[in-house]
Parts: sequence; structure tokens; C-alpha cells
Amino acid sequence: NGKGLLTGRNTGVILSPLDPNSGILFQTLDDTSLPAHITNIENFSQSVAKQSFSANSTVLARDNRLVRTVEHLMAALHMAGITNVLAKVDEEIPNIDGSAKDFSELIKEAGILDQNESAKDAVVLEPIQVGRKKLDEKHLYVEPYEGFEVKMRVDYDAPIGEQKLTFNSEKDSFNRDIAPARSFNTFENIDMAQKKGTVGSGYLDSHIIMHEGKVINTDLRYPDEFVRHKILDLIGDLYLLGYPLRGRVVANMTSHGYNQALVQKLHVALTT
Repeated sequence: NGKGLLTGRNTGVILSPLDPNSGILFQTLDDTSLPAHITNIENFSQSVAKQSFSANSTVLARDNRLVRTVEHLMAALHMAGITNVLAKVDEEIPNIDGSAKDFSELIKEAGILDQNESAKDAVVLEPIQVGRKKLDEKHLYVEPYEGFEVKMRVDYDAPIGEQKLTFNSEKDSFNRDIAPARSFNTFENIDMAQKKGTVGSGYLDSHIIMHEGKVINTDLRYPDEFVRHKILDLIGDLYLLGYPLRGRVVANMTSHGYNQALVQKLHVALTT
């Protein structure tokens, strides 16, 4: 349970196991089912056509129903190896503290049901890219790799600066190294969005808030918490492919829109 980031309302999510080959399925309170898949992303076809890649969060949409901000839960499911689950929710996943920490801990506490059938992986056979590989431009690409690895670079104004990190699912611990990293934004951006009515009050307790070059509302959990959270978001968005990914992803200054564009290209490669 917790507040929704965009609605500001109290919300919650209940996870239940599904049969093999069911995938990750979100279900609203009126029983509308929304598979967690790139083809169900809100306004995604328009974003691809315009090459805008401007999404600030990951929202599923189907039959005029939405499930908002699924990315942190999706990251926890991805790294826990959960391939079949029903997530019952009222429009928005609770944002809690802006990380995947609680989701990961609760999944571990509940336990994971082993199923008889083997889960399928999406194996990267050749490089796929979004954006131009230039240091000062947003881009990301995936390449063949025996395992799963994410290399992320960000470079923002103070207090963030340039941060780089590599996460390897076999060598590193998602629950320790990535899941607790929180969302971040500037006080000015949050204030403007709230005045426009495009976000609720969920931002205040679930973000690292920056103002005039300083973090003003919390202590950092890691010196490089910002790049760790970007990796968290990317891991969650990659699971919209419908399968765990086997490959190396290299990202520079990207956000949800670019992540989703890469997943769309991966989906096309899988289905053609």
C-alpha cells in the first residue's frame, strides 16, 4: 500500500501466482486485464511515429483503462525471475518511497513458486540501437552477452554531475545495489507539475528533491543513487518485452521513452 505518484491517492497492489506461460498481467478493480507488454504502453505508437521518446513514467493502457507507474514493480519482478503473476491494482501502483525496495523485500518474504515448465529468455543475437552513440546525446543499445548486464551513464547539473555504473545480475545484488535507489527531480519541476495538476502529492515523500544544486529533503542511500535509479527504471522497462533479457544494455542519459523505444525494437526483432 502507498500513495500513487501521479494521482496522489492511496492505492495498493495484490500479487497472485498464475499458470505457466501466462506472463505478467495487471488487472484493474473492474477486472480489465492489461498484459505488461510493450504493445500496451499508453500513446506508444504515436511516440514511435514522432520519434519523441518523451515518456516520464511507464503507463499501461487498454480499453480506456490505465495502470500507471508500473516500472519499479516490473524491475523487482524481472530480477526475482517471476514470469507469471497477476497484479490486482486500482489504476496506479503505489510509489511508496520511489524505489523498488519494498516490492523486492515483500516478494522475497512471500516466496516464489517454482513451476514445472522452463521460462523462456529473450536472447540478443545482434546489436540494436536507439539514438546516436555520442557522449553528449541520449542513446542506448543492446548487444549479445551471455547473461544480463546494464551499463549506465548520466550527467546532470549539480548535485548529480557525471555518474557511471555497471550492474551485472550474476555478480551484483539487485536487492542490495539497485532496488533501494529512489526517483529524483528538482523542486521547480515538481512545483510546476503540481500547479498544472499533472501530478499528485505522491512526489513529496517518494523523491530525492533538489534545489539550487543541493538535495533538500533526504540523505542519499548511495553517493551515486541517481545512476542506480536510472538502472532500476531501465530494468523495469526492459521487462515489457515479456521475457527476461539475455544481453548487455548500454545507456547514456536515457529515460522511459528511450527505454520503451528500445524494447519496441527488440519486440519487432523477436516477432519477425
